[in-house]
Amino acid sequence: MTWYTLLVLAVAAERLAELVVARRNAAWTRARDGVEHGRGHYPAMVVLHTGLLAGCLLEPLLAGRPFLPALGWPALALALLAQALRWWCITTLGPYWNTRVIVVPGARLVGAGPYRFLRHPNYVAVVVEGAALPLVHSAWITATVFTLADAVLLTVRIRCENAALTHAVPA
Repeated sequence: MTWYTLLVLAVAAERLAELVVARRNAAWTRARDGVEHGRGHYPAMVVLHTGLLAGCLLEPLLAGRPFLPALGWPALALALLAQALRWWCITTLGPYWNTRVIVVPGARLVGAGPYRFLRHPNYVAVVVEGAALPLVHSAWITATVFTLADAVLLTVRIRCENAALTHAVPA
């Protein structure tokens, strides 16, 4: 469980790094008259993602979940690939990337990197990580609850982003 705890703590540290980048990017976009959309769902997103990390640590401890190599190693590979995809998205969007939905009016849509293939590739990373990270240590309840709750949240979030991006200029 020690190495798994370190993995979850590393993901938590990565989330804090994302927040630093997001805060810097929010200042950049607001300085360019960026408009925030969907503030109402943001606190739920924070709670859900914090709950994911807490559940990853608590469920294996409280329910005695073992590390099952046949499940754990592939789940770890998927969780790491999700991180790589997330940072590919972040670096591709540059200062336009944010944990909030902030759009600079008249800005061009990004059509490079993973955005060549999908409109919202970051959410592929979120979905994969939300299922895979808990399963590294057999936390199937956490994986299931997060996945179901995240499906509801992503429905709201993607609608919000799509509506906000209608003001952007096609690439």
